[in-house]
Amino acid sequence: MQDLATYKLDGTVATIQMDDGKVNVVSPAMIHSIGLALDRARADHAAVVLMGRAGAFSAGFDRNVLLGGSEAALEMLIGGFKLAERILSFPRPVVVACTGHALAMGAFLTLTGDYRVGARGPFKIGANEVAIGLIMPRFATELCKLRLAPTYLQRSVLNAEIYDPETAVAAGFLDRVVNGEELVATAQQIAGELAKLPAHAFVNTKQRLREDALVRLRAAIDQDGADFLGTLKA
Repeated sequence: MQDLATYKLDGTVATIQMDDGKVNVVSPAMIHSIGLALDRARADHAAVVLMGRAGAFSAGFDRNVLLGGSEAALEMLIGGFKLAERILSFPRPVVVACTGHALAMGAFLTLTGDYRVGARGPFKIGANEVAIGLIMPRFATELCKLRLAPTYLQRSVLNAEIYDPETAVAAGFLDRVVNGEELVATAQQIAGELAKLPAHAFVNTKQRLREDALVRLRAAIDQDGADFLGTLKA
């Protein structure tokens, strides 16, 4: 299997870079590769920087698999949601370095970071499901409720508005925007600072802060799976 997510440890910070040579679709192989990298980061007790390739953080799920309406599509959908839930509850700090476009599942991955830094540029960030004729999954809706600014929630989820990086900060997809050449170093610096926080205090506070939402998110994953399975049997 191609190594779609590379892992590099530097002191207390592990950088995980998604790169499929194109737009970093969240495919079964990508989900598996990121999962293995997170296993390594956990074993190394490292803070994580999750980044994409220049110009593309992630364009979302692999549409060829998703629209195929098969068991493989169901496994990919649930696998992607479980990956996002894992990052959101990861026991070390996670910084997302949004290197470019982040759409659909790619945008939802930005929402899982404890801190999100984006590259300045003509990039599109947001949830376009409704615009392409898809019903927003329950998991994604719950995640957006947790992380997006209230004034942008309806606009982002229901109206399928897509934002430039600066507006994505106001909406809640990102926390900060920097020039592209500064992005990786900035994200790694922030991850290093977060790694200095007492681990016991950090992980337990993170769990308390998100525990109610995580219960809803896990229930939503189960319901999304049942919904999608129903379409396969219809």
